[in-house]
Amino acid sequence: MTEPLIPALRNPWMIAAFEGWNDAADAATSTLDHLLEQWDAEVFAELDPEEFYDFQAVRPVIAPNDSGLREIVWPTPTLYVAHPPHQDRDVLLLRAVEPNYKWQTFCVSVVELARAAGVHELITLGALLADSPHTRPVPVTGTTNDPVMLERLSLDQAKYTGPIGITTVLSDVAAKEGLVTASIWAAVPHYAAEPPCYKATLALLGAIEDAIGVGLPQGVLREMSDAWQRGADELMEQDEDLAEYVHSLESERDAGDLPEASGDAIAREFERYLRRRPTEES
Repeated sequence: MTEPLIPALRNPWMIAAFEGWNDAADAATSTLDHLLEQWDAEVFAELDPEEFYDFQAVRPVIAPNDSGLREIVWPTPTLYVAHPPHQDRDVLLLRAVEPNYKWQTFCVSVVELARAAGVHELITLGALLADSPHTRPVPVTGTTNDPVMLERLSLDQAKYTGPIGITTVLSDVAAKEGLVTASIWAAVPHYAAEPPCYKATLALLGAIEDAIGVGLPQGVLREMSDAWQRGADELMEQDEDLAEYVHSLESERDAGDLPEASGDAIAREFERYLRRRPTEES
């Protein structure tokens, strides 16, 4: 691991997303990539991939560098730092492939870096395939160890039991070290799971806004989400069996929604709009 020079950060918080099992349709890592680009984030620290990966499972690649020379690019877990404009808090962003080895060692290393930088809140992102119709809002579930964040999120608490991914371990290690943690997951329609799924990415971005209480830049995500929606609609129109299946999912979803749910969703979206105004008007 490269030893970073810890800068003076403004009450930083942290987001983490991992490629692999936790990242259906690349929705979680796409959310993080979007923020890396919007905030022009810089590398803060890198972990040695030699310790955590099976390079036959997660192969390095060879690609041209900025000088045009070919070089080997290793699957290096990277922690970035961003200084969002119009906000009084900095952000650390962890992007990595889910490790093959030493999950606890990996998570302890990440949390030690986060604590050294002054991080008190960690949000992990995930996405899973589900029986969810693409014609309805993307379901987002989450868990948190903080009552304030729980009230902000207004999400159904996840009731999943079974095999877990690295995000769960990272949240557990962080919580034991005294950090406020939240794990947020988007449900991607399994029949439209080809990445990217911008609608799920936009849903995750909105949930992060709720959890932290700050506005996040949408960039072109809204337009990309609308384009994804049109593509999924066209797919359904071309396949009668798929259309029938989607209609059955819609009936199940609508039957389970409470009457006040739509009103709550509209109120949350309006609150997000108000938080984003300083960023969007700049």
